Amino acid sequence: MPDAPPPPAAAPDAARAARRPVGGLVRAYVALTKPRVIELLLITTLPVMFLAAGGVPPAGVALATLAFGTLSAGAANAINCYIDRDIDAKMRRTRRRPLARAQSGTRQISPAEALVFGVVLAAASTAGFALAVNALAAALSLFAILFYVFVYSLLLKRRTSQNVVWGGIAGCMPVLIGWAAVTGRLDWTPFVLFGVVFLWTPPHTWTLAMRYREDYAVAKVPMLPVVATETRVIVESLLYTWATVACSLLLWPVAGMSVVYGALAAALGAVFLLEGHRLLRASRAGVTGVHLRPMRFFHLSNVYLALLFTAVALDPIFT
Repeated sequence: MPDAPPPPAAAPDAARAARRPVGGLVRAYVALTKPRVIELLLITTLPVMFLAAGGVPPAGVALATLAFGTLSAGAANAINCYIDRDIDAKMRRTRRRPLARAQSGTRQISPAEALVFGVVLAAASTAGFALAVNALAAALSLFAILFYVFVYSLLLKRRTSQNVVWGGIAGCMPVLIGWAAVTGRLDWTPFVLFGVVFLWTPPHTWTLAMRYREDYAVAKVPMLPVVATETRVIVESLLYTWATVACSLLLWPVAGMSVVYGALAAALGAVFLLEGHRLLRASRAGVTGVHLRPMRFFHLSNVYLALLFTAVALDPIFT
């Protein structure tokens, strides 16, 4: 009797897809939302709610805002993973993302599944904000998703070295959302804090891009460190850092903050600026590449923003 013909080549892939471990699948979907990025957004959302409430905000509003804000940010990030799956596969920093791994043959989630997941999260977050918080917060959340997807991911990221400057607007929206969730309106105070995050974003992102310059070059993403000298990147980053610190101090008179906030903002800003000037001195002395230690500035920028917004939250409680 002749041997049976081998099964079609696609059958093993289909069988593997049907047997995807639940735990690994859940982890892959969570990874699509970029949890570490979401943590940073929540760091700016909750303190603004304390400031808007003049103390501790209503627990229900705060929890709903954080929950649906997480879904909103996760939606934007998941759709971004779908859009950027080709360049993510080329970069060391991102090649372990679920869709980038799919590009290399170790598929956990298909691109179509990731896109549907992101759209469902976007719809759920917008509806949740509208029903559990208010319409203004829902509109701001939807705007943030659409801006991140269509303006940053599709229009700016692969076309201009100013991508993170204007694309960073999406990352500033949690400040406005947190304020609107508590007050139902927008005022000058949240726009000052919006300005802090907006001005903070370029130096934060550019120093990370300095560390992974070769990755962005291979992926043909024109981040500023790819198209400009290290000294120019550092000078521009330092200008934005000065502007960030100035904007943080502007909150003092605009929001009627106490001298405690003013002193903390000034001290944190001084440390932030000293690190930026260290980078510039090192660059002008001829230090290049990893020896500049740009990641030191990057990590410090995270600490700076977290502590500054902690001061924003604590000031109305203790004054």
